[in-house]
Amino acid sequence: MSANLDTPFEGPRLWLVATPIGNLEDLSARAVRVLSEADVIACEDTRTTRRLLDAAGVTARRLIACHDHNEAQSAAGIVKLISEGASVALVSDAGMPGISDPGYKVIRAVIEAGLEVSSVPGPSSVLAALTVSGLATDRFTFLGFAPRKGGKRQRWLEPFAKDPATLIIMESAQRLSETLADAAGVLGDRQAAVAFELTKAFERVHRGSLSELAARYGEPPLGEAVIVIAGAEIVREKINKYTPDGGKKKG
Repeated sequence: MSANLDTPFEGPRLWLVATPIGNLEDLSARAVRVLSEADVIACEDTRTTRRLLDAAGVTARRLIACHDHNEAQSAAGIVKLISEGASVALVSDAGMPGISDPGYKVIRAVIEAGLEVSSVPGPSSVLAALTVSGLATDRFTFLGFAPRKGGKRQRWLEPFAKDPATLIIMESAQRLSETLADAAGVLGDRQAAVAFELTKAFERVHRGSLSELAARYGEPPLGEAVIVIAGAEIVREKINKYTPDGGKKKG
């Protein structure tokens, strides 16, 4: 598939801008341009985004907060800004906004108002962990963060016990071992991978069975983890299409 080098989109809209998950070199030239040209940048943490802009050489822009606790109110304000002709860039602290980060409510509000939404894709810990895991990538299900309590976590996992898709879960270091153990109990002791500090200097990926990894993290490691779990094996019965006596198909 060839690259499209057309002139960038124009006009007021919401830009969804992916930002680095660790390595600043992953901020694309297009992301820098959109952030430089946007009238307003809506961000999860203004301090984090200001540091990113300074490092990327983006001159001071108007920053507004859009996080878990104010997203509904922020969405209304962003719709108003775009309706009045502004270009608004939405970023999270790291990765793609809307993927286990604020953004969904804003995106829905802008679409429902009949306004434009465009994406500047880029870094994603979900896809980075999936691709380095060594597990199947043809089908995958992103589950987000696991519930904090064991009982809820086990019930949360149950619907995926027979799902053939690779599963991806975000987890804190403190609950990592418990979540891996629960996954082994509910899903079976499948192959898995746990990724930390992706794209950073101390990036590491550990692979093994769920029970092996649960034992490995008895002492909580540093950093937030992405867990990638192999999908359920599908047992396909080989059915003879013909009757034993002469080749007539059943049915």
